[in-house]
Amino acid sequence: MTKKIILITGTAVGLAWAIGLLLFAWKINNFPAVSLRKTDAIIALTGGRNRIAEAVRLLKQGLSERLFISGVNKDISLQNIKTAQKLDVAERFNIDIGHNASNTLENAEETQKWVAENHIKSIRLVTSNYHVFRSLVEFEEQNPDLEIILHPVYSENIEKKWWTSWQTFSLIFKEYNKFLYAYLRSRL
Repeated sequence: MTKKIILITGTAVGLAWAIGLLLFAWKINNFPAVSLRKTDAIIALTGGRNRIAEAVRLLKQGLSERLFISGVNKDISLQNIKTAQKLDVAERFNIDIGHNASNTLENAEETQKWVAENHIKSIRLVTSNYHVFRSLVEFEEQNPDLEIILHPVYSENIEKKWWTSWQTFSLIFKEYNKFLYAYLRSRL
């Protein structure tokens, strides 16, 4: 009887995990249209392709007057970023960078301090589409009263038909498990 219960439980958990992975993969490629409502700040998380360039584009579009880039290497300045990414950003824009984050949880913690210091009530969170849900979990845990507008960035290197590319499948598989870990950790 015990072996049967373990087998049924294991099968149910495995099936739930697999269905969750399929839903996750579908959701990250099918976000609703992005809101163009103005926020107090734009937050860009480093680590993914096109995130900073997209955040700067949104800043120039007038969706906020402030940009915070979280997770910048300690040896990198804002000028280094502008040069490396060929960003044409006027001095009138208020851009700050954070050097104290090396993962998503630390991004949320670093941003929380900056948000508090600058009296920010709403943000546009710019990150890769596959990274949105884990980022949201971490940011909501650190900043429960903050209004967050999600702004997913899609990379041409990430296949929409994720099951046809080992690289994309591996990325989504890992990110889904990281999301589950963050979600369960934040709820327990």
